[in-house]
Amino acid sequence: MIKNLPKMPPEWHRHKGTILTYPQNPETFFDRLEQARDTFIEFVRLISLEEEVYINVDDELTKYELEQKLANKCVQSNVKINILKTNDAWCRDYAPTFLKNKNKLIAVVWEFNGWGEKYPYQKDKEAGEKLAYMFADTVLTPDLVLEGGAIEINSKGILLTTESCVLKRNPDKSKSEIEEYLKKYTGARQIVWLPGGDIAGDDTDGHIDNIARFLDDNTVAVLYTEDKNDENYETLKNNVEFLEKLEQFNIVKVPQPPPIYYEYPWGKMRLPASYLNFYISNFGVIVPVFNTEEDNIVLCLYKEYFKDRPVIGLNAVDILVGQGAFHCLSQQIPY
Repeated sequence: MIKNLPKMPPEWHRHKGTILTYPQNPETFFDRLEQARDTFIEFVRLISLEEEVYINVDDELTKYELEQKLANKCVQSNVKINILKTNDAWCRDYAPTFLKNKNKLIAVVWEFNGWGEKYPYQKDKEAGEKLAYMFADTVLTPDLVLEGGAIEINSKGILLTTESCVLKRNPDKSKSEIEEYLKKYTGARQIVWLPGGDIAGDDTDGHIDNIARFLDDNTVAVLYTEDKNDENYETLKNNVEFLEKLEQFNIVKVPQPPPIYYEYPWGKMRLPASYLNFYISNFGVIVPVFNTEEDNIVLCLYKEYFKDRPVIGLNAVDILVGQGAFHCLSQQIPY
């Protein structure tokens, strides 16, 4: 057992690289799979400008096809493609999270069960274990069901998460027991539990990375809407009020975009569109945008806080069909 367990760095600290999984599953992206892949290529291009990108693919043919797509976009440096079979592209949730202890990298492989056994997950689970041994000096395997998108941490050791997701994933454990796991395996000193709750179209039971994110150590961006007729109104209002009552952070309310819908084989559904599903790479902050008036408002807002790197809007509507965006697609490896 490691003594004085090190800390999980915040996302804005420098990365050695980023882990991604190529969109491959037609049952995730349906008739938008090719468009989702095009968006993914641009996402890779932006990240690769200042860090290594490690992409998982299922087989040699897919690797070859991806290499051709990257070459067509002049993306050839800082990219390594690994054949590692997965069920889905959302590696934020099944890839390990990482801790730093001076120059040592420690991988934490949480229990992964397909977002509460909603989807097939065995390949994702195995991929997460293999990725840990690929990148880390030491691998830890806590007995806690947790997805990477369910936690958000700053450099002060304050961790944000949601009751709606993490408590539901671990019905055999008390809230205090879960807190001990989170502190032990992230190095957090304080756990802040938002009520959470699903936003429309969200299949994660309320991941934090769609509803509240740190913009810096003292500032939390939180999703909200002023439309009382919106189905997300009460959920978002509860999260805003909870954070305001803490009087611990500077709260920045980020408007949700207008509803976006997609016609799935089983019917029309609202997609979980959120400007908080951004990814902070070494090069820049890559923000999902949705062709709405709110896009520029949010990009300008983020530029006030991220002054050390550009803030880049990237259209996420096609990726969103899979019920995730850029943070869901990525997992950073600390430098």
